[in-house]
Amino acid sequence: MGARRLYEALRDGTADRDPAPVIAAWLARAEGAYRTELLAGADVLAARTGPQERRAELLWELYALSRVSDVLLLSGQPPPAPGEEDRLRHWPTVGPDEYTTLFAGLGMTPFEENGAFDPFRHEIVEVEQAEDPDEPVRITGVLWPGLRLGPVLFGRAGVRVRAGARHAERGVADRSPLYWTFLRRHRPTVDESLGWGHNSQWRTDFRVDVRTAEGDLLNAEGRDDTHAAQDDPHTALLTPAERSDLLRHRCLLRTPSRVAELDAVSPHWATDLYPFDWRANR
Repeated sequence: MGARRLYEALRDGTADRDPAPVIAAWLARAEGAYRTELLAGADVLAARTGPQERRAELLWELYALSRVSDVLLLSGQPPPAPGEEDRLRHWPTVGPDEYTTLFAGLGMTPFEENGAFDPFRHEIVEVEQAEDPDEPVRITGVLWPGLRLGPVLFGRAGVRVRAGARHAERGVADRSPLYWTFLRRHRPTVDESLGWGHNSQWRTDFRVDVRTAEGDLLNAEGRDDTHAAQDDPHTALLTPAERSDLLRHRCLLRTPSRVAELDAVSPHWATDLYPFDWRANR
């Protein structure tokens, strides 16, 4: 009854098939014990308590559910790059109300306020480049709502922003690979399921972010500080500020200062970074 089953039902449908009955039938079965377990599990993950086996199962289930979210958000995103249309054509289209209904039915709280930009709560989807390179990031529109599962952030709200190039560079902040993410229509994505087999890919951990009165805990299951020595040859060439951006925003915001050296290491460096072990308290 898990989220993987819903994901596979959506994947195996056709583009012109109405996904609403599939989603409604799955949700009707999930609103009891499944919803209760999710809400209780969020508290366990936020507090970093409980048996490791239970925590692992929760992380895997939330990852599967995040894949469902990624699929259902596709229709609200910018068009794909040329040549990418066929890869995405088979996914169903749902409206924002159906999206919110599904996840609210699982006990999640939607949010979409468009006040001050906050990388904890907001994912940059499109950048309008301001003439002044020092103009701060400002939200100009909300494309989809964010979601909280109790104390845990489940998904960030997708936003359009206006910003100076020293804060968010158009073509990088909105088009560079987005990490800890399975699928976007308009940009590459990288998560730890990529390259694994049919079953092994579902043993991918969900990223746990928690906001408390004391500050933000980012990627709570990580082990390393972004300022620690970097064994990976790609991330070692990022500055501390660039590594911090990659953890906080899940992508780079500007062209790296050592991009020539990164290109020399690998032409594919942008998708070969490995931030998944990083964590931070802010």
